[in-house]
Amino acid sequence: MIDPFALCIVTILVLALLGLPIGHAMIAASILYLYLAGLDMGTAAEQLLNGMYSSYILLAVPLFILSAEIMNSGSMTTRLLGFCNALVGRFRGGLAQVNVVQSIIFAGMSGSAIADAAGTGKMMQKMMTDGGRYPASFAAALTAATAVIGPIIPPSIPVVLYALVSDASIGYLFLAGMLPGLLMGLAQMGIVVWTARQRDFPVEAPVPLREIPGITLRAIPALMMPVVLLGGIYSGITTPTEAAAIAAAYAFLISALLYRTVSLRGTYRSLLSSARTTASIGMLIAGALVFNYVITIENIPRTLSVFLQGMDLSPLMFLLIVNVLLLALGCLLEGTTIILIVLPVLIPTAEALGVDLVHFGIVCVVNIMIGLITPPYGLLLFIMTNIGQVSLRALVGEVLPFLYAMLAALAAITLFPDFVLFLPRLFGYQG
Repeated sequence: MIDPFALCIVTILVLALLGLPIGHAMIAASILYLYLAGLDMGTAAEQLLNGMYSSYILLAVPLFILSAEIMNSGSMTTRLLGFCNALVGRFRGGLAQVNVVQSIIFAGMSGSAIADAAGTGKMMQKMMTDGGRYPASFAAALTAATAVIGPIIPPSIPVVLYALVSDASIGYLFLAGMLPGLLMGLAQMGIVVWTARQRDFPVEAPVPLREIPGITLRAIPALMMPVVLLGGIYSGITTPTEAAAIAAAYAFLISALLYRTVSLRGTYRSLLSSARTTASIGMLIAGALVFNYVITIENIPRTLSVFLQGMDLSPLMFLLIVNVLLLALGCLLEGTTIILIVLPVLIPTAEALGVDLVHFGIVCVVNIMIGLITPPYGLLLFIMTNIGQVSLRALVGEVLPFLYAMLAALAAITLFPDFVLFLPRLFGYQG
């Protein structure tokens, strides 16, 4: 007889290869498993509903998406880009540095690498290639690389999903992502400096010093958004979900009342786009919840944990194995799928080996984000080939130096957990 679990895995692969969304494929394959195993197929619906409706934390996902959509539809994005240009635009390769800095700033607002690439990425691509100042392939590669920073610096949709599967504190995870995110940004800025000198990239006309206060003043309401969001969380006034709702409301009020750049039609488009994105992510989460129930029935997390412990691995060796595994999976799978399916299998082993779950979460999220620009199937690579109108071959050649720099940053994040946990411990984390 065919093993039900093996047939379940084959069904997911076949349906996915035929073009069915992975969330739908997991639900269908899980129902097939329950049928073959002689279990109640209605359990699939029970697991889906319990997981989706009892997890208050999941509400933060659509709210972060909505806040990013509202920002991109108003003039908040333009004002922040002007502020970034005033800071670093005067140096050689200044627009490329602006690209990195704006990603660091926008990381505190959208929580999504895709949102950053599709929103500000389009604007940066146009700014960098106008007049032939930068090669289109370099601009697209840099935009893809900088978008990776978004989900590492809080807020972060992948971190919210990791908190869902690990029960780790979102507040401490957000804090833990700050320094690694800044390290990734600095690594990218270093590559930009080196490339600008090697290829003699242009120096932009400096913004006159007398204009900088005005530019900063106009950008302050937008710059305050991360302060409002994170301040509410770390002061204890709001939960992360409530803070996400406040951030979305703040973005709307600033864009509509202060900047006066959001129309009713623009608001409708933002709501519609947010709903579509949320529905897509929601189906993936639903499929993962049902499939995770199948994995639990098969006792796979426990079996893997016992196996790895029997290998007498040190925590560092385990983290190195996880790095290799996630980087390989990141070349093939979408990040949300990895978080919801693969990490629940690895978390029990991490706990058993004494690996701090906050540190483990940041290491995993950084791995998964790097996978977005890792050939051959990094999602951001395909997005930027479309936005930048460049070939995948040219884009991959330009993105490799940034990929190597981020892998070096990942190594530092893995080897030095105290660096990741410094800010959480400053705010009372006992791990």
